[in-house]
Amino acid sequence: MPNNGALPGPDTITRVVLDNGITVLVYENYAAQSVVLTGALTAGSLFEAPEKAGLASMTASALMRGTEQHDFDTLHASLEDIGADLDIGAGVHTAGFNGKALAEDLPILVNILAEALRQPVFPPEQVERLRGEIITGLQYRQQDTRFRANRAFRDALYPANHPYHYSTRGTLQTVPQIELGDLHSFHQRYYGPAGMIVVIVGAVKAQEAVEIIRAKFVDWHNPAQPAPAPLPDVPPVDELRRVAVTVPGKTQSDIVLGVPGPSRFAPDYRAAVLANSILGQFGMMGRIGEEVREKLGLAYYAYSSIEGGHGPGPWSVSAGVNPANVQLAVDSIVKEIRRLTAEPVSDEDLADNKSYFTGHLPLQLESNEGIAGSILNIELYNLGLDYLLKVRDEINALTKDDLLAAAQKYWNPDAFVMAVAGPE
Repeated sequence: MPNNGALPGPDTITRVVLDNGITVLVYENYAAQSVVLTGALTAGSLFEAPEKAGLASMTASALMRGTEQHDFDTLHASLEDIGADLDIGAGVHTAGFNGKALAEDLPILVNILAEALRQPVFPPEQVERLRGEIITGLQYRQQDTRFRANRAFRDALYPANHPYHYSTRGTLQTVPQIELGDLHSFHQRYYGPAGMIVVIVGAVKAQEAVEIIRAKFVDWHNPAQPAPAPLPDVPPVDELRRVAVTVPGKTQSDIVLGVPGPSRFAPDYRAAVLANSILGQFGMMGRIGEEVREKLGLAYYAYSSIEGGHGPGPWSVSAGVNPANVQLAVDSIVKEIRRLTAEPVSDEDLADNKSYFTGHLPLQLESNEGIAGSILNIELYNLGLDYLLKVRDEINALTKDDLLAAAQKYWNPDAFVMAVAGPE
């Protein structure tokens, strides 16, 4: 929890929008003499062409490989000298950064971030080294049945015109096709202040933190920076779609089955999350864990998840099973989905899961990292600075009918996408 025991809110979170559009949010927390820096820019993979899949991720990962002022070794030595960390990566919608340092070293951390975001040089030898690391990782994943099942699931769930159809890391076919000029062009076009969010949490005065950001970023402009295009529609799943991926020599099969779920902006997102917890999260992974893994002994792991986010991420169930038990496990999972969509959850399930979520909230805010992540989500999804103050009441207000309606809206136990990866 924050050091004063109160939840962050409008009175304690400072929010300033710079003249060039960067939103800066600061929360003072003197429980430790450190500071966390996190944030996002609208430079994700939704801006890349399918034949260049992995470009946004590769660009973000290459930003810390050398700048106009410092080469790779000097850049990272500057961080090591002050015991600081700074990482930059990219997902579908945004490129994100995360850093940590002693509060007194915040100006150094921000200076390095500004160099990396504004003045990268993409040294050819460093880019090729990065490309090799990415390709090695992709090659390794080709033998990972869990990864292969997830990839096949997304390929089948989202149409080819949708960004969620593709891997943000790219493929063994696309990553070798990304040229050095592509990184320069992507950076010049999509990196800029419009839509950028910076969150600072720790032992620093809010106004000082804002001025540190202002000094390094307020003169940044990119007139060519486009706004993200709306996501294409995702057609409803109106049949059972099965995909099988053969990975020779494996002794386990991995299953992923699911449907497009709610975005973070959906009115029923919170109800869906609670229903999902009952289905395959709470305790030892909810009803699915209890039935498929504990009672029947069919799975090494079994759980459900909701991705949420800016668009309709998957609401899915994952399990690792003996290849001989795939159909039995699927039948058991579908039985629990059918139950979730056919009847209200019990009073006990509802009460237990409400208690879990409301009790878990303060634990998320025990560290600067947790507070910073929560504030970033508040800004990303326009939840309002009073979100943490009202979320407990929103959870407690949910009814069994709310959860049933959410489950019925997204799930049809007879129509979903299922991918299985394992031995032939």
